[in-house]
Amino acid sequence: MEITNNTAATSQVVTSNTRERWHKFDIMWMLNLFGTAVGAGILFLPITAGMSGLWPLVVITLIVGPMTYFAHRGLARLVLASSLKDGDITNVTEEFFGKSAGLIITALYFFAIYPILLIYGVSITNTVDSFIVNQLHMSAPPRVILAGICVFSYIAIIICGEKLVLLFNEKLVYPLCCILFAMSLYLIPKWDLSQFSFVPDFGSFASTLWITIPVLVFAFNHSPAISTFAVSQKERYGDKAEKYASRTLKYTSGILVLFVMLFVFSCVLSLSPQDLSMARSQNITILSYLANKFDAPVIAYFGPFVAFLAISTSFFGHYMGAREGLNGIIVKLTPGAKMVSKRRNRVITIFFLATLWFVATVNPSILSLIESLGGPIIAVILFLMPMYAIAKIPAMKKYQGSFSNIFITVMGIVTIASLLLSFI
Repeated sequence: MEITNNTAATSQVVTSNTRERWHKFDIMWMLNLFGTAVGAGILFLPITAGMSGLWPLVVITLIVGPMTYFAHRGLARLVLASSLKDGDITNVTEEFFGKSAGLIITALYFFAIYPILLIYGVSITNTVDSFIVNQLHMSAPPRVILAGICVFSYIAIIICGEKLVLLFNEKLVYPLCCILFAMSLYLIPKWDLSQFSFVPDFGSFASTLWITIPVLVFAFNHSPAISTFAVSQKERYGDKAEKYASRTLKYTSGILVLFVMLFVFSCVLSLSPQDLSMARSQNITILSYLANKFDAPVIAYFGPFVAFLAISTSFFGHYMGAREGLNGIIVKLTPGAKMVSKRRNRVITIFFLATLWFVATVNPSILSLIESLGGPIIAVILFLMPMYAIAKIPAMKKYQGSFSNIFITVMGIVTIASLLLSFI
């Protein structure tokens, strides 16, 4: 879920004798980046990661920390390498690669976020539908009506008060994380440790890893906040920004691995591969499936509630990011046009309302969208673009020669190659 903060009050460059300390500023950003990553993605990660048992999940746990840290560090380094004091990712790419590349990156940024927005539109509709049917024991309304109500309600909230939404998201991330952590611990008595005895064949093992990596990229992604994070680090730490940004990103990746993978292991150990396959076919979050399977009031009502909150906060943040991306594309494609900002925003809002309503009504596979669109497109910006910059841009050449560059390049290629698997 995307969290933004006004860091102007703490943006002054600190003196050299205080730079080594761990400041409230650093803790704030660590928690914000953590909150950006913890969203609806982790509610689908157990479904894919546990399909072939626990051993692929063990391998995933070993690689996800370095993958998350090195990838986001590379993107932060790219922003920090700019000569512009407050240049965001679009400005930076235009500075290094030219105006045409700036347009391409803006478009990729939009298409990295927009599929995620579609995913959330489908997810919230399915979560509400599942709650009505399984917890309230009522008949579900027609899909087109339910999808329209869900999508319209969310967009209406954003139109009525964006500042309130941002404040709501910022304050909600911490209790949400606590509840999810409590849910992980609550499931421990239901663990089936005999699953460790099941060793999948090599084909199933490799296939699970391949299709899970895009979901990992999606679930651990906090790239929407990296540009703002890097700018704030440059303002506060000056020439030492890269060092302290890397430190914050390292701690963020560490707590993400501990928190998210505990939740994933707890869910997978509580369910069989057949259960996970059923959850995928029903196109619902892991918490909604747990609520439907176990006759326990805590899971039955808190599960869908947590899923609803996680999807909601993610929806708000990604809607704003997608809107900014689409607005940037329109401005760059029509530099001479004088479309009034309010009119442009109105057109963009109608576009999102119509497309989200349509996709939520059609109800495509959420995990298929993540595997074939969300993860691979994010990988282009988060994994491959910084590595290309390290190879080609003079300001980035000091980062050449590191094994982590090879690792991130390979993981980015594997993530994108998973798109080919979806068509096989």
